[in-house]
Amino acid sequence: MSFPATRMRRLRATPALRGLVRETTVEAGDLLLPLFVHTESERAPIDAMPGVDRLPVAEAVAEAREAHALGISGVVLFGIPATKDAEGSQAWAADGVIQEAISAIKAAVPNLLVIPDLCLCEYTDHGHCGILQSTADGVTTVDNDASLPLLARTAVAQAQAGADVIAPSDMMDGRVGAIRRALDDAGFADTPIMSYSSKFASAFYGPFREAADSTPSNGDRRGYQMDPANGDEAVRESLLDVDEGADILMVKPALPYLDVIWRIKEASQVPVCAYNVSGEYAMVKAAAAAGHIDERAVVLETLTAIRRAGADIVITYHAKDAASWLQ
Repeated sequence: MSFPATRMRRLRATPALRGLVRETTVEAGDLLLPLFVHTESERAPIDAMPGVDRLPVAEAVAEAREAHALGISGVVLFGIPATKDAEGSQAWAADGVIQEAISAIKAAVPNLLVIPDLCLCEYTDHGHCGILQSTADGVTTVDNDASLPLLARTAVAQAQAGADVIAPSDMMDGRVGAIRRALDDAGFADTPIMSYSSKFASAFYGPFREAADSTPSNGDRRGYQMDPANGDEAVRESLLDVDEGADILMVKPALPYLDVIWRIKEASQVPVCAYNVSGEYAMVKAAAAAGHIDERAVVLETLTAIRRAGADIVITYHAKDAASWLQ
């Protein structure tokens, strides 16, 4: 029926009516909080990300406690080691900063999910997500297949430290299968994999690279991260990861790729996570600091849009603020 019998505004008239028919909700339990953990003894502010610091392990534990008290489901951990080398060996070291952080947080907050990022870029002295090789004509590239055993070794080390979920973000071909086999062989058949299945070579990562000290010393990551123009390829990547054993898929970044989130959710029918990345966070913070936007309203609208696009889980630096506002 058309106007005047149908008046769409009837169900928008009051907050109670709007809440009654609201199609998409955001709850603290939908959110994961990223934490940067370093080997120093003090917090170190990240200039490009106001309100976000590099944390010593003890401070990461305190942040994890606060996140749990707010109803946030878990934390995603990124490590900044004291030393780096060509292979990124601190990524799998039993006494590495992330393994230490995993164990400490699980001991302090056992019911909080602890999800370490699995990549070599934070641990290699060249900043790439795998080990390097030189071709016959002198071009340096990432050696995909030679990197897989190192990623698998790191996954096992993280699981042994107590990780609840393994989250590979390197975008090497075949890494989900290699990690799944390694985890199974090491007795961690029940540890799920949340694959960064559609990680785009995005301009929105700038502040993160400052935070994690992971800017490549040469070249860039476009040879293994996805072309921002390709949606069909993102779906294909995701379905391949499911075939290799991924339990959760991820799209990174979130806001410029809402259509990709929707397509992957429809195609895969597995849980989908979206990463509301550092550049998205920094833009909101800068605009709010300048008085151009209402930060609370923009953050909650942003998270709602990401959920509406099909994301079951959202990784966001706004997690603590959002959880507080949602209470």
